[in-house]
Amino acid sequence: MTLNTTLGIIIVTIAASFFAWNRRDIYKKWIFNPYQVQHHGEYWRFITSGLIHVNYTHLFFNMFALYFFGQNVSYRFGLRGGWLLIALYILGIVISDIPTFLKHRHVPRYNSLGASGGVAAVVFSSIMFDPLNEIFLLFIPIGIPGFILGILYILYSYYQGKRMSDSINHDAHLFGSLFGIIFTVMIRPEVLRNFFDQILQWNL
Repeated sequence: MTLNTTLGIIIVTIAASFFAWNRRDIYKKWIFNPYQVQHHGEYWRFITSGLIHVNYTHLFFNMFALYFFGQNVSYRFGLRGGWLLIALYILGIVISDIPTFLKHRHVPRYNSLGASGGVAAVVFSSIMFDPLNEIFLLFIPIGIPGFILGILYILYSYYQGKRMSDSINHDAHLFGSLFGIIFTVMIRPEVLRNFFDQILQWNL
């Protein structure tokens, strides 16, 4: 169930992205446009925007991260792990877009897409379970403990979200990450104590 659930999400997302790339009308209808949600009630965009991506690179990196972290999260959640992973992922996509919606709901030309909010939720859920697991970034041969990388990622996303100096939706990354932490603690309250116990045992 662990692997099947993760692969199932990946297959659906890849299929949806390819479908939308070949149907511009669908692409425009699925993309997250806060103005259309606010003024035309197109609330489905909260979910469909997480099924489509800008290009192959965007899709690959999101699904690559989901593949590795999703299996761990599903396993850690136990018997209902597959369903909880799906809930975490979908809710992460939706909830991470709420701040974007509130910020840009009166801006007709603003668009956002991608599963980054849901992926961030899954990654940070995994970090809560295993904060000392080392994460390797591309082109950096040294593993970084998950909790340190997580802190840096949250600070970076917050800073970039305030600057709004590029086309990346950093708010979705930030709030997806925070939701992943909250969801995990709500489902497995004991994870919070274990998280800090592991960090206290860590030494450089």
